[in-house]
Amino acid sequence: MTTPKLLTPTSFPRTGTVLRNRVALAAMTNKQSHADGKLSEDELGWLIARARGGFGLVTTCAAHVSRDGQGWDGELGVFEDAQLPGLARLAGALRAEGAVSLVQIFHGGVRAPSRLTGQQPFSASAYRLDTKGFEVPRAATLEDIERTIAAFGGAARRCAEAGFDGVEIHGAHGYLITQFLGTISNTRDDEWGGSLQNRARFLRRIVAAVRQATPDGFLVGVRISPEVAEQGVELGDSLTVAGWLAADGVDFVHVSNWDSFQAPAARPDSAKPLTTWFREAVGDQLPLIATGGVWTPAQADQVLAHGADVVGLGRAAIGNASWPRDAARAGWEPARPPYSPEHLRSAGLGEEMVAYMRLWPEFVTDGR
Repeated sequence: MTTPKLLTPTSFPRTGTVLRNRVALAAMTNKQSHADGKLSEDELGWLIARARGGFGLVTTCAAHVSRDGQGWDGELGVFEDAQLPGLARLAGALRAEGAVSLVQIFHGGVRAPSRLTGQQPFSASAYRLDTKGFEVPRAATLEDIERTIAAFGGAARRCAEAGFDGVEIHGAHGYLITQFLGTISNTRDDEWGGSLQNRARFLRRIVAAVRQATPDGFLVGVRISPEVAEQGVELGDSLTVAGWLAADGVDFVHVSNWDSFQAPAARPDSAKPLTTWFREAVGDQLPLIATGGVWTPAQADQVLAHGADVVGLGRAAIGNASWPRDAARAGWEPARPPYSPEHLRSAGLGEEMVAYMRLWPEFVTDGR
């Protein structure tokens, strides 16, 4: 049976924004938006179903801040004012269902393929990875860097104007911000590379630009990965960056653990959970969201005990739209994959998202 804490309210101290519980829908790619980045009915339905199902915090999929930052087909856009009507509709619908709403804003960097953007991707530096389909990026110019920082600010302004409660700056999972943080993907010898302080400058400047572009009551947080081996992002550096973000005044840090119950690669013999490492790095007062490997209420309780204030759900939320509401029932266990397509449709997924889920091993049954 779940403990009361998981389903009790919590708040973000600086803004006073209150969550009705400590369960968050983590940002997930779903490929349901229109080709021009505008909101679709399927994207709207997917997110409303989770808000209606009781999630305290609902985060959109990663939304690109500029045309050259698009990472995949069907991606939500926040790069031009023409997208504002759909964004406002989404924000209003989530608020009407009682959820606090965030837009996750990002730039794909090397993971913004030329087939979508029409141009060679750029990254912190030109580098190569021996992976299928990898496009060698060009090194970002100083103009690229300043333009992209400004684009994050402009995107956040649109999110605030649309009525969202805040944004989550996506500094995790190997996208452009992570590419600046890593020692493999960033070999620059100017103020944007070299020392960790220099490699973190891009992220911290984005935080400052977003804060400057949005009102005082608007939430500004950052999602980071503990480790991204192929780009040279290491746990010790990530912990330091998390501490800097706390000092810079972000409203939350969201640590993307992948598996909250395994030791970090850098500390394989450590009994200390990843979430606890980050709780110690950011201090006792900053709200900490932790996502990774949580399916059951009992596991969510564990992550709260590790030091999280809010637990993010990813895959568990796909087939369980009412996870927070159902978690209040003694003995409840979430449905797990493989899911039938009919189950996923009933959980609020559109056909494009069901098709995308079919690419995940053993996630969808063969039924049509």
